[in-house]
Amino acid sequence: MTNLSEFDYHLPTGQIAQRPLDARDASRMLVLERQSGRFSDDRFANLASLLRGDELVVMNNARVIPARLFARREGAHAHASERPAAGERLLPARIEVFLVRHLQNDEWEALVRPGRKVQTGERLRIEGHDLQAEVIGRGSYGLRRLRFFGVPDVLATIERAGHIPLPPYIRRGDELADRERYQTVFASRPAAVAAPTAGLHFTQETLANMRSRGVEICEITLEVGLGTFQPVHAEDLDQHVMHSEAYEIPPAATEAIGKARRAGRPILAVGTTVVRALEDAAQKAAARGAAPHELTPGRADAGIFIRPGHRFALVDQLLTNFHLPRSTLLVLVAAFAGRQSILSAYEHAVSEGCRFYSYGDCMLIR
Repeated sequence: MTNLSEFDYHLPTGQIAQRPLDARDASRMLVLERQSGRFSDDRFANLASLLRGDELVVMNNARVIPARLFARREGAHAHASERPAAGERLLPARIEVFLVRHLQNDEWEALVRPGRKVQTGERLRIEGHDLQAEVIGRGSYGLRRLRFFGVPDVLATIERAGHIPLPPYIRRGDELADRERYQTVFASRPAAVAAPTAGLHFTQETLANMRSRGVEICEITLEVGLGTFQPVHAEDLDQHVMHSEAYEIPPAATEAIGKARRAGRPILAVGTTVVRALEDAAQKAAARGAAPHELTPGRADAGIFIRPGHRFALVDQLLTNFHLPRSTLLVLVAAFAGRQSILSAYEHAVSEGCRFYSYGDCMLIR
């Protein structure tokens, strides 16, 4: 039994980054050595100079969609729960629709708030647009299956109508600047409802400096969703069930990973989302009797929950941001570098005034 309480730490709320720095690569970077547990303070801008020069760096090219929509209920249920004051005009109830995962065609899995009011068969109209959604199914944790219709291009309308889904610990509404800064410079696949935040520090200059050192870079896609950010409700981590997330590893990436592993070159994962995808793919390779690095290209679903005791098959180094207490992401990095080493490093980062979470500073674990 592994207790969730073992993955807790104190963080002053003032150190939760509310906005990004002016320059992407201006973040501080804590460098942690896995074997010794020693750590040192550095800057992300120095990343290229800290690498050996033969690494394979794997990045998640998922692009964040504006997944937060606001809608009004249509039909007989629109005013059912409204009790206007005398003289007030009755308006349909406002509903928040948070897209979680694209399923097929124009169907999405979404969180609907307040969900208890929205039943299967109801229709919602997105505010300010002709886009509508029909609730065609219900799931656990308030999830609904929605079918969008009413416009020629559903995704393009979502891009216009939606809001960037900033995490709840960023205590402000999304702004126009977030549409660019809550994306990595290599984001190309519109697939995520949260940013792979370790990649937010990179600039085109950083990438060029890495390549000039001899570093190889490849890209995969993991559709960041509930599996990454779902709260842990069970005190015993063995009882926690991860929400699966879709990922795709293209042939070029499987080839690069295989070559790097056979040559003994280190693989550096940019972000925990890359770790989840690679380690899940390695498990699937082993299950079919292949070596862990002999990955099958294509799409798959990652339901893997990486916690202490996991034997990492592909990832040797990890660039990651600082994560929430009692979260699956903190558990993952503790599995990678050791719980006590991670908690000691976090305590140091807190004492040094580092900025935490999505728009915050980062760690290089090697």
